Formats: sequence, C-alpha cells, structure tokens
Amino acid sequence: MPTKLIDVIIPTYKPDEKLLAIISALRSQTIMPSRIVLVNTEQKYLDNLLRGRKYDNYGKYFEVKNISLREFDHGGTRNEGARGSSADFLLFMTMDACPADNMLMEKMLKAFDDEKIAAVYARQLPNEDASIGERFSRSYNYPEESCIKSAEDKERLGIKTYFCSNACAMYRRDVFERLGGFPKDMIFNEDMVFAHTLVENGYSIAYAADAAVYHSHNYTNMQQFHRNFDLAVSQAMHPEVFADVSSESEGKSYAKEAFRYFRQEGKTLYFIPFSLTCAFRLAGYKLGKNYRKLSKRQILRCTNSKVFFYKHWS
Repeated sequence: MPTKLIDVIIPTYKPDEKLLAIISALRSQTIMPSRIVLVNTEQKYLDNLLRGRKYDNYGKYFEVKNISLREFDHGGTRNEGARGSSADFLLFMTMDACPADNMLMEKMLKAFDDEKIAAVYARQLPNEDASIGERFSRSYNYPEESCIKSAEDKERLGIKTYFCSNACAMYRRDVFERLGGFPKDMIFNEDMVFAHTLVENGYSIAYAADAAVYHSHNYTNMQQFHRNFDLAVSQAMHPEVFADVSSESEGKSYAKEAFRYFRQEGKTLYFIPFSLTCAFRLAGYKLGKNYRKLSKRQILRCTNSKVFFYKHWS
C-alpha cells in the first residue's frame, strides 16, 4: 500500500512551551506528517517563543502563516492552513492537544479503511491537573469504545451525531475540499457544522478511542458561561444544522451521568459546585440562543469573542 501523506494544521495564538512539545511529538510519530502548518495569529508571540531555541530556524520543522487578530476566523483560518495541500489527509489540531503516544496518526489513519468515513476524531484524555469535573467531561464525551456515526444515527444520538472535535480530527482532503471546507465567519463550532455537511452528503464520522491526545481545561464558571454563550450563538447562526436536534436533552443526560460519576468516585458532594457550573453554562447557552434580542453592549459582556462580533457588525 502506498504511503499516505498527512498535513497537520494547527491554529496558534500566544503559544507556550506546550506547542513545542506537540511539534516534537508529531515529529516522533510512527507515520510522520508530510507538513506541519501553523496558522499563527500575531507574529510577535510566536517569535518570542521560538527565539534562541532549536526551532529558531523553524523552516525545517514546520511552516508558518501569520495573520492578524482581526483576520482570525475559526473556520476560515483553518481553511487557510489547508490551502495548497496535496496530502491525502488533513489533521487539524489545537495548540494545547498533545499526542498521548507515537501512534496517534497511525491509529487515526487506520479508521479510514472504511471508504465511507470522511472524518476521524481522537479521544481526549484529561491532563494531570484536570479537576474531577473536567475528568468526568472527558470520560463522558470521549468514552473507551470507538464508534461510527452516520445519518442513520440522528434519531438515536441527536446533536452528538455531529460531534467531531477538531482539537484533534483528521479528514480526507479531497472530500474536505469538494464540500467547501469549514464554514467561514464562525464564532465557534466549525467542526460540528462541517460534520453536518459530511453526514448530509452520505459520509460517516468515526471516533477512534485508541487514538488519544491529552487535552482538558479547568475553566472557571464565568469562562464556562462565555464559552456556552458563543456555542449557542453558533447554533443560532446555523439553524439548518441545529434546529432539528436538541442540545438541552444532551445537557440533562450530561448532568445525570455526572452525578453517577461523582458517586462512583466517592465525591458525591462535588455535585454541588458542579451544579453551579451547570447553571452558568445553561445561562450562557440560553442567552446565546437569543443573542439577537440583546443589545451590543450586552453581547460584548457575554461573549468571549469580541473581535468576531466587531467584524460581524461591520
């Protein structure tokens, strides 16, 4: 079988040491990436990170496409990273998702043996410093069992049919390009919107539980509020994707499973602060779904993406 070429695209903004660890891990894979492309927002931050290191002459390690903060767009920026690729597959990652071993790309590639599969996303494991709430979140959204999702699963899975986190997700390049790539002018959720496009065009999405990255966040309640506001705005902007599938029923299932998880871990009382976090998330979500009813000032207080709205309004 001929060697398959894989280009890795990573959007970066104010990167730190973890990015260098990720690049090192990618260059140590059993299947090496043909290219690693960083689409970097604001050149000075990456320059400061690389100065005086072995990556100072970065051309032999990765490519960089610099953009301004105003140019950044969750969908369009990733498309820019993929532009001009001649690889068979595109692996999109974030700058804080680190391969768990040297077989990540090989295991993800294996899932494409089924020609109907157009996208594969990896399991996300909690970092060592992850809170118990975040550990639950990883186990809930990224279980131990692999699966394949298609249009036939919409009634059973609802919105989870389109779940395909591009914190670490690989796509067939030809399909990605033919279907137009990620949507532009996205505040969030570009991966789910494109997953919907794949499913509606007869393709399947695979979750490869044996391919893993370390990726988690200990968000504060207000950070969860802002994040869910932006999430809901993206859903309100794309009713063709989200109108027929419920996120709120998924939220109820999430809370129910969380209580069971905390009880099994002997941390039942943690459900109290977790419930408060859920309240912040729900408030952000409700406001985001109805963002068109809010004033510009109110929106700017709720969002984590002020630049997006400034561009959107202009």
